[in-house]
Amino acid sequence: MSSPRWQEMHQALTAAGLIVQKSAENRIENLQSVVPLIEAANSSGVRLLNANSVEELLAITSHESEVQSDSVKPNSQTTLPKSENEGPIGRVIAPLQRPHLTPPRPRKPSGFSSEDFPLEASEVDSDIEIHFDITGKSSTEGRISDMQSCFRSRLSQIRDMMLSKGVLPRRPLANSDAWRNRRRHNSKDYEITIVGLASDVKWTRTGSLRFIVEDESSQIMCILKPPNDASPLHASLDGLMDDEIVGVSGWFLTGERDPIFFSRDIHKPPLGNHSKAQAGEEYAVSAAFLSDVHLGSKTFLAPQWAKMIDWFKNDPLARTVKYFVLSGDGVDGVGIYPGQERHLNIKDLFNQYGELARMLEEVPDWVDVVMLPGNHDAVRPAEPQPALDPEVQQDYSNTVFVGNPCDFSLHGVRVLSYHGKSIDDFVATLRSVTYSKPEMAMQAMLERRHLAPSWGGKTPLSPEPEDRLVIPEIPDIFVTGHVHGHFVGDHKGTLMVHSSTWQDQTDFQRMLGFQPKPCILTVVNLHTYASEAIHFA
Repeated sequence: MSSPRWQEMHQALTAAGLIVQKSAENRIENLQSVVPLIEAANSSGVRLLNANSVEELLAITSHESEVQSDSVKPNSQTTLPKSENEGPIGRVIAPLQRPHLTPPRPRKPSGFSSEDFPLEASEVDSDIEIHFDITGKSSTEGRISDMQSCFRSRLSQIRDMMLSKGVLPRRPLANSDAWRNRRRHNSKDYEITIVGLASDVKWTRTGSLRFIVEDESSQIMCILKPPNDASPLHASLDGLMDDEIVGVSGWFLTGERDPIFFSRDIHKPPLGNHSKAQAGEEYAVSAAFLSDVHLGSKTFLAPQWAKMIDWFKNDPLARTVKYFVLSGDGVDGVGIYPGQERHLNIKDLFNQYGELARMLEEVPDWVDVVMLPGNHDAVRPAEPQPALDPEVQQDYSNTVFVGNPCDFSLHGVRVLSYHGKSIDDFVATLRSVTYSKPEMAMQAMLERRHLAPSWGGKTPLSPEPEDRLVIPEIPDIFVTGHVHGHFVGDHKGTLMVHSSTWQDQTDFQRMLGFQPKPCILTVVNLHTYASEAIHFA
């Protein structure tokens, strides 16, 4: 029989329009209050509460941050009030009205080495070459045949990579051939290899990983037992993404009613040490990276933006910047989630884009802006996303509009820019990936040679007949955003940049104890690969 406390909680959740499954009852009953859970579900659009969705809503980080009350100054940006009759809570962030901003205080010049950043950008002509952008090339009609073609394309592309780079111990068999000869391949002396899409991935009580491998011919159930020591196999037990391409070596256990493929090893697509291309000495300019500006939100950090513009106009390092890459969510959008209008300072979508255009006009004219869309922008949510509509583009100058993701080169340096919505799926699936370490998701994308493997997860995907989210060429620079963190580092020769945001902590992030890392501009020289992180907060 349910306790009175649980009945009261369940009644509150039901009144909020949420459906609670049995698997979530124990976790919810241990909460001090269901109010944060309700607010989290409403903000993220979740309606079904099961064990997984509750953990995702409440456990983005392992700790909860305490909200501290500060005095509130007139005409200032603060967190939202709990009700209309109460004052705002939380700390004062920044003034809302730009006309009342005081001039930014001079920043200390960047302590960079002129040898690392040797050339001024005004001396060099632009050189942007687009290798892939879905804009104008989407051909899907959303039919089952398009989905089938997309998955066949993914399997074909990545399997060919595996074969050409020799990452498989032997030539793989088609699943139908392996199954037909399963009684022959029933011991480690007759080991075989298969390649396909992983699906229905589950952990057993003993710590083994059960999953299905599917190719064009059939499906085979596989099991991977945990290693007894710290062998390389242990890395495979980080988990598998649904629909990622894997190779599996092993043999059939035929003594059971339903034969199962005993997996001795899992093979990932090839990712060797990459040798980065360099811009020539005569093109030794820099690229700056930023994402998630979220203009229009009440938590957009306007004074810090003014400080960045002042830096662009006056700092010696800024004069080396030729390209400014904005990797999605330039504006906060309208109607992205329920109740968003309460968080908006600019409530008209076109006014948001118009104000962003006006602000980018302040960037010096020697800088070319490259702008991608994100999940808050006014394009289709399904990836790959096309560039912003021409009606929006007409307000901008010195801006190259591309889709998401976009594979392009700057003076021969190959850049893969992706907003990063699929990081949500990697966090939900892989044990090593957390929101506080988005670089782990970026590594996982490179290791899988795919930006968003999981169909039907948190990332909407468009079933293009050719899967254009495969990573066919290893980039020299791989940049993402979306989760409002910051990271610069190398992974097997690729420079990974997780771009910072220009939005302060939101109510939703505060409730979950998530601390963003705002107002950090990453600058990378295209010849030396020297990098600087410029802090404006």
